[in-house]
Amino acid sequence: MRKLATALATAGFAALAGQAGATGLDIEVEGAANGTVHVDLFDDVAPKHVAQITTLAEQGAYDGVVFHRVIDGFMAQTGDVQYGKTGGDMSMAGRGGSDLPDIAAEFSDKPFQRGTVGMARSQSPDSANSQFFIMFAPGDFLNGQYTVVGEVTDGMDVVDQIKRGEGANGAVIGAPDVMTKVTVTE
Repeated sequence: MRKLATALATAGFAALAGQAGATGLDIEVEGAANGTVHVDLFDDVAPKHVAQITTLAEQGAYDGVVFHRVIDGFMAQTGDVQYGKTGGDMSMAGRGGSDLPDIAAEFSDKPFQRGTVGMARSQSPDSANSQFFIMFAPGDFLNGQYTVVGEVTDGMDVVDQIKRGEGANGAVIGAPDVMTKVTVTE
């Protein structure tokens, strides 16, 4: 009986350790930009957001999702797993989320700098779901208003090549760049 309890406790600890070890993403991008972007996720800063992102990535939900909103000098937004799949009706891209529930804000003192990855949301601070954005440049006006979930540690040259959108909202016209594969890394 003691061996069974020890085995179960060890298995439970291993499962928890495996969840805690999911600390990054490799995002394969194709389009105007081609290459891999590596993101280190801040599971100590935004654990609920990181858990949601890694769950969606492990399910393959981000594979084939486009960068639908890209504003030069600001950020590139993606992650609409509901309406942002390549080959779909792009007129709705940016309005959807996932089948998972929205997440309450996890604001921190981490600043929005070049390479910062933040969660997109609507007017409600507690409405983040699946969409995220990568900063091209610092955006101090976002500090304390949006949840920081990670930072690009390799591949900013790829991010810099993502096709820019048009107009004030940065809507990408024509063929947008796409995340062909998003993999959780340890």
